[in-house]
Amino acid sequence: MIIETLNLTKLYDGKPGCRDICLSVSKGQVFGLLGPNGAGKSTVVKTLLGLLRPTDGQGTVLGQPLGNRQARRKIGFLPENFRFQEWLSGRELLEFHGALYGLEPRYLKERIPVVLEMVGLLGREKERIRSYSKGMQERLGIAGAMLPDPELIFLDEPTSALDPMERKGMRELIKNLRSQSKTVFLNSHLLSEVEMTCDYVAFIKDGIILDQGRLSNFTGGKQVVSLRYTGSPRILESIRAVSREVSSDDALVQVTVASKDLIPVLASIVVQNGGSLYEMTASGFSLEDVLMNIMGEAADDCHCTPHHSRAAE
Repeated sequence: MIIETLNLTKLYDGKPGCRDICLSVSKGQVFGLLGPNGAGKSTVVKTLLGLLRPTDGQGTVLGQPLGNRQARRKIGFLPENFRFQEWLSGRELLEFHGALYGLEPRYLKERIPVVLEMVGLLGREKERIRSYSKGMQERLGIAGAMLPDPELIFLDEPTSALDPMERKGMRELIKNLRSQSKTVFLNSHLLSEVEMTCDYVAFIKDGIILDQGRLSNFTGGKQVVSLRYTGSPRILESIRAVSREVSSDDALVQVTVASKDLIPVLASIVVQNGGSLYEMTASGFSLEDVLMNIMGEAADDCHCTPHHSRAAE
């Protein structure tokens, strides 16, 4: 595992920043940590990076204990609230960050143009950072995180300052990293971005992981189906036998089914009972729907138990 934790806990003056965090992140995954402001996302990331010392629990990153210096050389990190020296040029900043990584000047000479091209800043590296837009500065920060060709990249709200075209470029960059078997750990409030890039997700609230697992297990299951038909009352009775979540008025019936496989079953029910089907539409649950449902549920016990993980599903 690239990241593995068991009941990892960080307290601030006795109050939990995060508590009993159990995560397993495999090589080549794009892993999304989701939750509201103050949920504990940044505390988790800083503890995994070794910037904060855990109060309890244990964990490994790249097979090494948290904070191990050799492991940190293989990690890239872009914090949410970054600040750069505005009097430097983009290239000078990357050279400075490269020196902090302990990278050789010869390596940086070849690597800096590569990472600048990755983020769409090649040709702008001689300009002073004070002239960069917020989006350009964010892309420069991502270039800095990519300098050591890391095996693991932590991105904290990486698209918050980007325009739609820049976000598309960021998605392509993350997909390219995944194709190279890089592992990306992503914190983001932009659920549409997470939905388009992440393989696995974990939901955190009040410092506690409420649920986690493959993204498709959360968004690819239940379907809401709307039907407009005419026919006998037997049709509605048969539909209720398929799903308990049924609402209807004179013109429209809405049914929530457990999977896409039941959608043609609903059409067959109407036809086989002598009805006429005029309209049928289906939509899955969005990540926003899932997030709101999970955040609204009470978590009785958030230790590492099967009840709190869908990772194996």
